Amino acid sequence: MTQAPLFQRLALLGCGLIGSSIARAAKARGGIASEIVANARSPKSLARIAELGIADRVEADPAEAVRGADCVILCAPVGAYAALATAIAPHLAPGAILSDVGSTKQSVIRDVGPLVPAGVHFVPAHPLAGTEHSGPDAGFATLFEGRWCLLTPPPGTDPASVARIESLWRGMGSMVSVMEPAHHDRVLAIVSHLPHLIAFTICGTADDLADETRQQVLQFAASGFRDFTRIAASDPEMWRDVFLNNREALLEMLARFTEDAQAMAKAVRWGDAAYIEDKIERGRKIRRSLIEINQA
Repeated sequence: MTQAPLFQRLALLGCGLIGSSIARAAKARGGIASEIVANARSPKSLARIAELGIADRVEADPAEAVRGADCVILCAPVGAYAALATAIAPHLAPGAILSDVGSTKQSVIRDVGPLVPAGVHFVPAHPLAGTEHSGPDAGFATLFEGRWCLLTPPPGTDPASVARIESLWRGMGSMVSVMEPAHHDRVLAIVSHLPHLIAFTICGTADDLADETRQQVLQFAASGFRDFTRIAASDPEMWRDVFLNNREALLEMLARFTEDAQAMAKAVRWGDAAYIEDKIERGRKIRRSLIEINQA
């Protein structure tokens, strides 16, 4: 006897890297949704989604996309969530689950939570997976395999709905953990948001160099700089929204990093070899730890 899918109709609002990967994973693995409906802002993206065949139906109007869906996932940049939630709220089916994939969680709960109708269950989520690429062509079915997805349900959220969203992510190969929203934002500020801010800044510094030096920087770029350029190739709109919607935690981590960078600069200036070596060894230790837990 074939087991019934987790959801009858899964609506994805936004079909870039994460949204298109959810669609691909749901189709490839089965058991997640009987029907996948995709919505995107641009006609070009909608046409490409249809051409790729990663959704059963495409809808230009988000209200039409969510109509009759028992699970809706916001996959747009977090700065667009309030407008999206306003547009879809009157059309969400009673008993439906509304979730998301945003990198900031306090802002999502602030912007979306008050607009969720009674009888609709709101379960914010954040898959810790991605690449520097964007758009419907960027997704792939194995993106979430072996990666964490963090759930940040507000107090009083229906436990059965949280369990169903957990099942969705586990069904796509993710490991799942539940985290308090403010703690999530502080953790992600150091492990994701600050590294991106540094990468964008370093590449901006290189781009501002005199033409001759800039050309040599690009021509002779070592692996360290190339790694920064990969991160810096990420979607500008998405990361603008992340920075602005997690500004307090990000600025706190940036201040701590700035103090540490100044201490390292002082050690270099005064030849404090022991301090420099200690910092390098601590970095090596963190790398080894990541490898040991298969998160490298």
